[in-house]
Amino acid sequence: MILSFFGLAFFLQGVEVGFFPVGQLMGEKLGVISYSWILIPIGFVFGFVATFAEPAVRILNHEVEKVSGGYISQKVMLYTLSIGVAVSIALSMVRILLGIPLWYFIIPGYLIALIMIFFSSKTFTSIAFDSGGVATGPMTVTFILAIAVGVASVTEGRDPLIDGFGMIALVALSPIISVLTLGLLFEGKGRERVKEQSKHEA
Repeated sequence: MILSFFGLAFFLQGVEVGFFPVGQLMGEKLGVISYSWILIPIGFVFGFVATFAEPAVRILNHEVEKVSGGYISQKVMLYTLSIGVAVSIALSMVRILLGIPLWYFIIPGYLIALIMIFFSSKTFTSIAFDSGGVATGPMTVTFILAIAVGVASVTEGRDPLIDGFGMIALVALSPIISVLTLGLLFEGKGRERVKEQSKHEA
């Protein structure tokens, strides 16, 4: 507990002194680029790398592999979550650039997730909703959020509070959909194997 306390205290101090100011400055510099469309692929790369380096994601992946007996590997989960968050950051940049309301992404996104639950197993459903919370960890919230706030602050007609912080809602949603999609693919392969085995037995 003592080590955790001091570790978290030093980390938060580092975020306040370095991470957040640098991220916001990067966002402000990127936001004034004349060819603003470049923010979309940059957002994708930042989202992928930040999730790849997220300690909480690594722990989740390890636990999932252990509980599933190696059926769901750490590497597959890591790439699934990283791609999901990367897509959400890219969509956040599109939303900031075009001024699209957050509800246009959130409501359809959660409707898709709820529909997918009916076709997914309980295992993948529980992993998916845990992934949403894990993906919004310190790397994403401190660094990527700072970039989004910086971009929104220098983009005309955008509010950093609404447009910048709305990114976290998308980041929490995208891993849910990506993991549920992974679950459907895994279950589809499992059904194919069962069919092949039954054919061979027949």
